[in-house]
Amino acid sequence: MSDRNAPFQGIYPMLYACFGRNGELERELMRAQVQAAVAGRAHGVAVLGLATEVNKLGAGERRTLIEWVAQDLDGRLPLAITVAPGSVAQQVEQARFARASGAAWVILQPPPDRGETEAYYRRHFGAVMDALDFPVAIQNAPEYTGVGVSAEGIAELAREHPNFTVLKGEGPVIQIRRVIEETGGRLAVFNGRNGQELPDNLRAGCAGMIPATDTFDWQVRIFEAMRAGRDAEAEAVYREVLPAIIFGMQSLDTLVCYGKRIALLRMGFGEAVYDRSPALAPSAFGLECARRFAAALGPLRY
Repeated sequence: MSDRNAPFQGIYPMLYACFGRNGELERELMRAQVQAAVAGRAHGVAVLGLATEVNKLGAGERRTLIEWVAQDLDGRLPLAITVAPGSVAQQVEQARFARASGAAWVILQPPPDRGETEAYYRRHFGAVMDALDFPVAIQNAPEYTGVGVSAEGIAELAREHPNFTVLKGEGPVIQIRRVIEETGGRLAVFNGRNGQELPDNLRAGCAGMIPATDTFDWQVRIFEAMRAGRDAEAEAVYREVLPAIIFGMQSLDTLVCYGKRIALLRMGFGEAVYDRSPALAPSAFGLECARRFAAALGPLRY
């Protein structure tokens, strides 16, 4: 596992965006997720990633979520904020707003895929990093964003930009291990994929994981057990929670549809979930599965 004294490590739940009946962001449900993260002993909180449906949020709504989460968190845990795609100037502005609002670090999403070379994306990320004076990560998730940087390219960015200290990866553990080896410990690497392969990601040298809210508390138990050298206990907990992780992470649409419902069911909010289009509509059988997983996972206190 990574150095326990590293500044950023552990399980950071990526909050779901919750909407009201009229399509507006729902304040109470966002606050409940932050409180659940604290009560569930998360090591940090993240917002505005793919699970937050950032592509469906306007610039004003993104700022609102940043302010709400920072206010509710009140400095109790490190806050990581994803910076949506945009020009260099736009991402610099968003990152500075996030930092001023209380972010410990920001995660840069890549510009949209327009067939550019990897060198273009490295130059873009580098220009944003050069304009900032605090910890920066990039989201390297080619399966979900269509854009990725090679392990060699990530290592080059880390050598050239000292504030590039964290990587938000999304990929199989074997690929993540190669990035860790290539960067030689320069980066605190977090994987996502809602916690798939969690024990092996930690064995590979990941600093932690950024899952969504629905199973994060179980993943905290796994992280803490492995950090204490109790691998058998960690594997037992992982085997128990893995079916719920796999159910939610069939695709991003599935995660947003059913993972969000599992999280809200666990927090006692029932099934009054309002989706923002375009969205996967839940099926009767899917809801039956979500209820079963929520019951098996148990209450999520907040």
